[in-house]
Amino acid sequence: MEEAFLKKKEGSSENNNNNGGAFVQEVKKLSSMAGPMVVVTVSQFLLQVVSLMVVGHLSQLSLSGVALATSFADVTGFSILLGMAGALETLCGQTFGAEQYHKLGNYTFIAIISLLLVCFPISLLWLFMDKLLVLLGQDHAISLVAGRYCVWLIPALFGYAVLQALVRYFQTQSLIFPMVVTSVIVLVLHIPICWVMVFQLGLGQNGAALSIGIAYWLSVMFFGIYIKFSKACEKSKIVLGRNALRSIKEFFQLAIPSALMVCLEWWSFELLVILAGLLPNPELETSVLSICLNICTTHYYIPYGVGAAISTRVSNELGAGNPEGARGAVRAVVVLAFAEAILVSSALFCLRHVLGYAFSNEIEVVHYVAKIVPLLCLSVSVDSFLGILSGIARGSGWQKIGACTNLGAYYIVGIPVAILLGFVLTFDGKGLWIGILTGSTLQAIILSSITAFTNWEKQASLATERICEPGEGSYHQARNTVLV
Repeated sequence: MEEAFLKKKEGSSENNNNNGGAFVQEVKKLSSMAGPMVVVTVSQFLLQVVSLMVVGHLSQLSLSGVALATSFADVTGFSILLGMAGALETLCGQTFGAEQYHKLGNYTFIAIISLLLVCFPISLLWLFMDKLLVLLGQDHAISLVAGRYCVWLIPALFGYAVLQALVRYFQTQSLIFPMVVTSVIVLVLHIPICWVMVFQLGLGQNGAALSIGIAYWLSVMFFGIYIKFSKACEKSKIVLGRNALRSIKEFFQLAIPSALMVCLEWWSFELLVILAGLLPNPELETSVLSICLNICTTHYYIPYGVGAAISTRVSNELGAGNPEGARGAVRAVVVLAFAEAILVSSALFCLRHVLGYAFSNEIEVVHYVAKIVPLLCLSVSVDSFLGILSGIARGSGWQKIGACTNLGAYYIVGIPVAILLGFVLTFDGKGLWIGILTGSTLQAIILSSITAFTNWEKQASLATERICEPGEGSYHQARNTVLV
């Protein structure tokens, strides 16, 4: 009996060691994907930043117009395309896990076609952007510059649509290296191209917009060459055929809520800056909230990269019918998010008295930033978890849940609280930020609760139903089907 007890104890210890080893391996796997994905997302984000910086050397009017146009273009165009492309994280990720590689190419093809079609009404809106901005009460001269910039940015819109679909195509197959290399090369090329078009060719701010389009289409070209000649993409070729068109309904069922999930959150922060302009000291309040928003946006690309990694891991494991693998990946990514939140928020708090100098030489602005940094640290910590929770949602196909969560968290709770604290209780900019932080925190609580109580076995079964052809029945039958 004693021997049996000892054997049981040894077996238990061995299982704990195996579980611990699996956990460490999962953390390493996620880290190896998340780091490069951060590089990819930041490189793409910096394309617009570089153009804005170059335009800043022209005139204050050009800078103001391009800044306004960039914000407008993000809200009405790029955020929609980015959100819709998130549907591929579910479809392509789970399909790749189930080894149904031909479907991965089909989904990517239909996504490219769908996103390009969405670009046409957005382009029509951009053609009349100057008139719309004047109608909204913006300065006439700045609106004209912003309107012209958006017209020249239309080629970038179409390039961005194709690029986002291809990024998800590579991401869901864990083909990270070509994305990193392409993104860095294009960013390096974009700097001289933008400078030449703005100053040497005399195109001014319009050249800056055109250079962004060139950068996006260069990325598309490099990705296309890799897909055509790489053996890694042989089984998942993007084929132009009618079979892909059958998936259009399935794509839009996820793409629309996925777009709402992204846009509802994005728009709430833009609304925050607009509300700041209505406060008693609008210049100071808008400047400080813009600084805080820029810090949060820049930081968000770190958890977004981690979120892309966990989205791939979860979708692949669910598609492969391995719920335990998905569960293990979720546990590992929570540890990464916690460590990242502690590290970044601690750094911001220690630098709170000098952080403002990175954006302004005005003492009043620097002191105000120092006062709001503790709230900023909380926002950064919440964002660290929101990035991974959103990734889990995309990988699992919970876009509808995410859209409803964001609608309730920000527009039923967050924005009203911001208005109450900022205007009624006169907390000014702090009140606005507390309101939006309340919305973010509520969003994180809801998504974390859903994730914590998820039945991963059921999610794997749902993934099987989603990716199987009619008549294939079960996951095992689907896996045994030979796909070329």
